[in-house]
Amino acid sequence: MPHRSYPESAIRIALAVKRLAASVCRSQWRLLPRAKAVEGAVKTSTFADMKKRDHMHAFFRRATALASFVALLWAVQVVNWIIGYGFNPVFGLIPRHVSGLDGVIAMPLLHGSFAHLMANTLPLLVMGGLLVATTTRALLAVNAVVMGLGGGLVWLFGSSAIHIGASGLVFGWFGFLVARGLVDRSLVTLGAALLVGVLYGSFLWGVLPGQPGVSWEAHLFGAIAGAAAAFLVRTHVHAPRFGGVNRE
Repeated sequence: MPHRSYPESAIRIALAVKRLAASVCRSQWRLLPRAKAVEGAVKTSTFADMKKRDHMHAFFRRATALASFVALLWAVQVVNWIIGYGFNPVFGLIPRHVSGLDGVIAMPLLHGSFAHLMANTLPLLVMGGLLVATTTRALLAVNAVVMGLGGGLVWLFGSSAIHIGASGLVFGWFGFLVARGLVDRSLVTLGAALLVGVLYGSFLWGVLPGQPGVSWEAHLFGAIAGAAAAFLVRTHVHAPRFGGVNRE
C-alpha cells in the first residue's frame, strides 16, 4: 500500500483538535461533581421549601379550626339566649346522672350569659393560639384527654349542679401548656409555659372552692387533665431541647 504524505499544516491542525477534545473531556469530568453538588443543593432546598409550606398550611388549618370553634361558641350562645337558655339544663353536665353524661362533651359549648362567654373567649384565643403555634400534631388527642378526663372527673366528683362553660377547657389548656414546658423542655415549650404563667398565673386561684356560681371542680379537673395530657400525648415541636430530652 503506498505511503501517503500529509502537509505539516494539516498535522498541526489535527493535533490541535485532539488536544482541544481532550481538554473538553477533562473539563466535563471536573464539572460533573460540581453539577451533582448543585443538583443535590437544589433538591435539598426544594425539600426544605416544601416542608416549610406544609407547616404553614398546617398552621393555618389549626388557626382556622380555633377561630371556627370560638365562632361556634358564640353562635350557640345566641341561640341559647333566644330560647331562654333552654340548652343548659338539657345538655349541661350533671354529676352522677346518666342524663347529664352528655355534658362531658357539650359543657364547653354552653354558657350562662354573654359576660360568661366573653370572659372565656380571650383566654381561649390566647392559649389556643399558643397551642396552634407550638404544636404540630396531636391537638385532637390533647383536647380529647382534656375534655374526656376532665369532664369525666367532674361527672364523678363534682357538686350537684348543672356545670356549663368553656372554662374547664381553658384550664385544661393552661395545665397542658405549663406541664408540657416542664416535660418537653424545649425553648418553644418553656417560653409558652412562661408566657401562660405570666398572663394567667392567677388562674390557679380558680381551682379553689368558695366563689358562688363558679364550677371550681371544672377548673381543677380541667387543669389536672391538661397536665396529664402533657405526659400521655406526644406532641411534636420543632425546637432544640434541654437536658437531652427527646420525646419522639
